[in-house]
Amino acid sequence: MAPVPRNWLGLAVIALPCAVYAMDLTVLNLAVPAVSADLRPSSTQLLWIVDSYGFLVAGLLITMGALGDRVGRRRVLLVGAAGFGVVSVLAAYTPTAETLIAARAALGVAGATLAPSTLALIRTMFDDPRQRTIAISVWITSFSTGAAIGPLVGGLLLEHFWWGAVFLPAVPVMVLVLVLGPRLLPEYRDPAAGRLDPISALLGLLAVLAVIYGLKQAAQDGIGWAPAAAVLAGLVLGAAFLRRQRRLPDPLIDLRLFRVPAFSAALAAYTLGFFVNFGSLLFVSQYLQLVLGLSPLAAGAWTVPSAAGFVLGSLLTPRLLRAAAPGPLTAAGLLLAAAGAALLTLLDTGPGPATVVAGSVIISLGLSAVFTVATDLVVAAAPPRRAGAASAISETGSELGGALGIAVLGAVAAAVYRLQLAEPLPGGRGLDVTVDTLGAAVATAGSWPATQGELLLDAARAAFVDGFQVAAALSAAVLLATAALAWRRLREAEPDGAEPDGAEPSRCRETSR
Repeated sequence: MAPVPRNWLGLAVIALPCAVYAMDLTVLNLAVPAVSADLRPSSTQLLWIVDSYGFLVAGLLITMGALGDRVGRRRVLLVGAAGFGVVSVLAAYTPTAETLIAARAALGVAGATLAPSTLALIRTMFDDPRQRTIAISVWITSFSTGAAIGPLVGGLLLEHFWWGAVFLPAVPVMVLVLVLGPRLLPEYRDPAAGRLDPISALLGLLAVLAVIYGLKQAAQDGIGWAPAAAVLAGLVLGAAFLRRQRRLPDPLIDLRLFRVPAFSAALAAYTLGFFVNFGSLLFVSQYLQLVLGLSPLAAGAWTVPSAAGFVLGSLLTPRLLRAAAPGPLTAAGLLLAAAGAALLTLLDTGPGPATVVAGSVIISLGLSAVFTVATDLVVAAAPPRRAGAASAISETGSELGGALGIAVLGAVAAAVYRLQLAEPLPGGRGLDVTVDTLGAAVATAGSWPATQGELLLDAARAAFVDGFQVAAALSAAVLLATAALAWRRLREAEPDGAEPDGAEPSRCRETSR
């Protein structure tokens, strides 16, 4: 048997941290009810626990991608893997909601090194476009595999241990990356890169955090001066960041990439696809456990078909690209995902998970094609020496889209939930902040008299489903609009890897230890 080429073995190593990243997101969603019952976070704290990781990743991805281009992509990957493993242990044993938010933020700092480093390595390891598309499909499949394994592993851990145990499976995987990475991954860096600009890095991070903070406050307290001021400050900082990039001789982001229609349209489809995908994940896990009353293990098992849909769709996409152009295939995937979101508007409080599983699988099959095609177009649009920065832009889109999906769709659903529970229960029992999330309502119902507790559960579950339905309808509308954009802007796109106008010839140095 012929030996497996080193690059393909290296791809297997690259897939490991990607799977852990997805698994970490999935198992935390599964653990939300247990975290709510144990730490009793407010609705805003709960949202920060879920997505502070994603926000920090989104704010630092561009910096980490540019850092990898300068000091070495393998080096940044290995440092990030080590940090991710250490902080995972700390997150597992955190005692309060505030410290869990801090631990998740630290995980975000470490996680920001993983995606751009791995995707940039793929860009420079696989020069052949067909091989690169296959490698990217494997890369995306690794995320889907992690998402599939995560609920099962997390469900088993939650059945037998405390909720913090869901963070621990990342530790041995990161150790394996540290052992195999130096042996199988080449080192790539740009010999002509200038110094990293710390002011740009700070501006980018603060811009993202200010916008997200404003959205969080609006989700909790409604639209007011404070949330609006935070969002406005974030937009101003973002404008200052972009202006600085235009003036720097070696910016963190090459803004000329956005002049390439395939790049900008693919990035928009990628970002909005993750807006829907991440937002729906938050609702599905709570629906299965807190509305249908399934155990963590059973809920985890019912999320496997959706993850399997991503695996299947990602692996089929390279074959589909032989018969269809990127634009029509992306638009078709978005339309299929919109049909799945529309199906979720038919949910009710019983009797089983068939509707939510079917809708989730359809969304997964549609978005898997979108993510594979869009990633290939975005990465191929940049010269190899800028692969880290281009990969970071792509992953910033996914993380920011996902985080905003959780924040915006979560805020919409929370507003519907609070509106539905605004009236006192039969018998005059009033509701207060202790039931401003479904998890808190389930915990509170256990301390009330049986009849009133059951009335509270019925009202809270019905309110949650109403919020879920509204969020699903909004998701379907976003996907339909994105499909129209993809059809218009990507019909003639080809992932040819051309340099942006005015860019220097591609230069990249490969070194090995």
